[in-house]
Amino acid sequence: MNPSPDAGFTGDDNSGSVIRYKRILLKLSGEILMGDKSGGALDSKILASIAGQVAAVADLGVEVGIVIGGGNIFRGLQAAADGMDRVSADYMGMLATVINSLALQEYLEQIGKFTRVMSAIEMAEVAEPFIRRRALRHLEKRRIVIFAGGTGNPYFTTDTAAALRASEVEAEVILKGTKVDGVYDSDPLSNKNAQKYKKVSYLEVLNKGLKVMDATAISMCMDNNMPIIIFNLLEESNLNRIIRGETIGTLVN
Repeated sequence: MNPSPDAGFTGDDNSGSVIRYKRILLKLSGEILMGDKSGGALDSKILASIAGQVAAVADLGVEVGIVIGGGNIFRGLQAAADGMDRVSADYMGMLATVINSLALQEYLEQIGKFTRVMSAIEMAEVAEPFIRRRALRHLEKRRIVIFAGGTGNPYFTTDTAAALRASEVEAEVILKGTKVDGVYDSDPLSNKNAQKYKKVSYLEVLNKGLKVMDATAISMCMDNNMPIIIFNLLEESNLNRIIRGETIGTLVN
């Protein structure tokens, strides 16, 4: 389903403009939901901003899937490094992603968008189980689908979950929303001379150890020819501009 460079469709905004992507997978870190807060708190302004941006592209006719990390609440790898059993720590991290997913669902539904949270870990009281065909049906009906619980397995990150779900639901691109405007050769916060990549290959990401996604996720995207765009989600127009075909952030393909 990955499109050619000139692919696109006319959206639902009645302007006749061509929309670059019909189905996307938006990847969010848990940390971005904190804003300037700490201790696992969720920033209501950030949640409202993200919900508004997602709703705006959904109104254009774009089918939206979302994967959210849980690092603002609990990070399994860090807990394992501190002596906790890795499997238990990873399951705790998966539960944190469910909390974040339910929070974003609430903000989306407050502005009138139909959503579904689908969890890789069964918890029928708060989320549907992830079933691929059901997820595809939700997307076709223009429901925003939030994929929670990672892959449902320890030792895999939510980056890998994003690559997996994007491939399963035949998304055309993974859009990774961050606090920076792309991928750099070094940390732009500590090195004012850091150089930004406009475009980089999967192999360059792996060979240079660039901070895009973990190696498993990048390898999966490479195997499935799934492009990734890393961009600054805190700039509220960026998501809409990417959907409309503008060059924003860094493209990995």
